[in-house]
Amino acid sequence: MEKASLDSLPEFLIGQAQDQHAMTGCTAIIAPQGAVCGIDIRGGSPGTRDTAALNPLCNRKTVHAVLLSGGSSFGLDAAGGLMQLLEEKRIGRDVGVTVVPNICSAILFDLKCGIAKIRPDSLMGRRAGENAFSRCPFQSGNYGAGTGATIGKTNGLENAMKGGIGMSVFLHGDIKVGAIFAVNCVGDIVENGKIIAGARKADQTGFADSEKMILNSYATEKDFFSGNTVIGCLITNARLSKAETSRLAGRGQDAIAKTVHPAHSIYDGDTVFALCSGQTETSIDAVGILAEYAASAAIVDAVKSARSYKHYLAFREIEKMDHS
Repeated sequence: MEKASLDSLPEFLIGQAQDQHAMTGCTAIIAPQGAVCGIDIRGGSPGTRDTAALNPLCNRKTVHAVLLSGGSSFGLDAAGGLMQLLEEKRIGRDVGVTVVPNICSAILFDLKCGIAKIRPDSLMGRRAGENAFSRCPFQSGNYGAGTGATIGKTNGLENAMKGGIGMSVFLHGDIKVGAIFAVNCVGDIVENGKIIAGARKADQTGFADSEKMILNSYATEKDFFSGNTVIGCLITNARLSKAETSRLAGRGQDAIAKTVHPAHSIYDGDTVFALCSGQTETSIDAVGILAEYAASAAIVDAVKSARSYKHYLAFREIEKMDHS
């Protein structure tokens, strides 16, 4: 198993668009030839578009794009612009009078980071798609769906940190798996068993430990700023059935459980898609191992690549403070 770049999965196009003033954006993952798509939702507050047909019992065979977006439920509008662009490029189901692109979307809540009245819209969704076709380099941190992402809200927004979007690709033999994850969670980010980002103590001397805070407030149903969420998409050249692809998305959720503490809270909308282009025969377990490594690495990349915004300090600044 070794690390690779997004270029090793040319059957997928990734594009991002953002408003750095309003601190929001979206990320498009496009499969021009179509890809088998699965989904796994484990957060208690999800926001999605056109995902019911991903059920293996439904007829939909392929999906042409997944859009990850900020803006809370308003951000679901961005998929319309991407859909219009794909229709113009004749990417979608041919229904005679036109083509209908199959586009799924998931959103995260970033309205309290920048300007709440500005959200990803159809123009931004289209721009993300155009950047994908232009093969603009992927940027981790405060870009795309991770532009306004924040993490660690259990001790109040004043002690939260900056999240972002991250990417990682792993391969073994002919199997290749990539992960693109936007990290905007209630809880903390853990690497090698240690909290590296999340809720800070009020005196900024270290981490408050979100799990302990939730346990200590068990007698009250405290809303830790509704609408957080980790959303992501796995991309692979593996050939899997529709049901297996949903199981693959579940391995992305396993990665969230390993790296986000707590994961899948009632205030998160943790949603993972998986797209399989089908070039390589493999077992679900083999590709699942790569998927879990890729998703974990993408989550950590999102946090380590983030830049501070206003009082939301980023990992790189906190690391300097804690080692000074």
